[in-house]
Amino acid sequence: MNQAAELNRRLASAVPGDTASHNFLNFEDIAEGFTVANVTTRYATARIALQGAHVMTYQPAGHAPLIWLSRLAKFAPGKSIRGGVPVCWPWFGPHATDARLPGHGFARTVPWELVDARVLPDHRVRLEFELVQSEATRAQWPHASTVRNIITVGPELEVELATTNTGTAPFELGQALHTYFEVGDIRKTTITGLENRDFIDKVDGSTRKAQHGAVSFTQETDRIYLGTSGHCEIRDPALGRRIVITSTGSHSTIVWNPWNEKADKMGDFGADGWTAMVCVETANAFDDVIQLAPGATHRMTAQYRSVKD
Repeated sequence: MNQAAELNRRLASAVPGDTASHNFLNFEDIAEGFTVANVTTRYATARIALQGAHVMTYQPAGHAPLIWLSRLAKFAPGKSIRGGVPVCWPWFGPHATDARLPGHGFARTVPWELVDARVLPDHRVRLEFELVQSEATRAQWPHASTVRNIITVGPELEVELATTNTGTAPFELGQALHTYFEVGDIRKTTITGLENRDFIDKVDGSTRKAQHGAVSFTQETDRIYLGTSGHCEIRDPALGRRIVITSTGSHSTIVWNPWNEKADKMGDFGADGWTAMVCVETANAFDDVIQLAPGATHRMTAQYRSVKD
């Protein structure tokens, strides 16, 4: 029995005699060894890959898709997905001491286990995933810990990364929700809520700069905003909406668009995919990394909401 069939069997038997469970959740294998969960609520639909506990799509009822997924995204075990909400964990960017380790950590390319799925009293659907540890993950991250990704699908999409230090020594944690948002035209898109914040401009040699006014886009953009407040908005006049982003447990925000030349080199954006997306990432990065004490849990949350103008 393949993984999707086994998960559907388990879901059906979880509530004996109640086939209604399949009305909100079912599983399918969309490629060899690659299983996704399809979530349907009265408020929205979503697809989540078990690899990486990776939200691939989310679309509120009556709205355009909120989360962007490349038409050329590849679905294969051990390969990252272009688009959606990749989980960068347990470090953001290159590893601090070992360049051989994967950028942004390994969490987005390894299996996660669905440990809980339920319909909440307000009819939202909540899925909880835990990263499956292995010899390979422990070789890259030798710290005793657990990490869960808790995804709630409702009128808003909510994502929570919860990391617990189960060992006897503290460790340093970096992470991000590398979220790709769908926009009508990046050249008309702006971001508010980051005014007067310093940022590290990675396109300009990691120079430290200050943001004046709203963020706009005329070229490749790759910035780490520092000391952020947990609230910003993507203004998208081409689709006639705002995307409201609120977060907790994070004081750094990454803004990224590769623009045309870099996107062409990456090969999985398509001819104009870069024009229809922007990454605004809730993070613990740069001087916002977490020192996690033994027995402590750090929770980083993000909520995404579409508001029609």
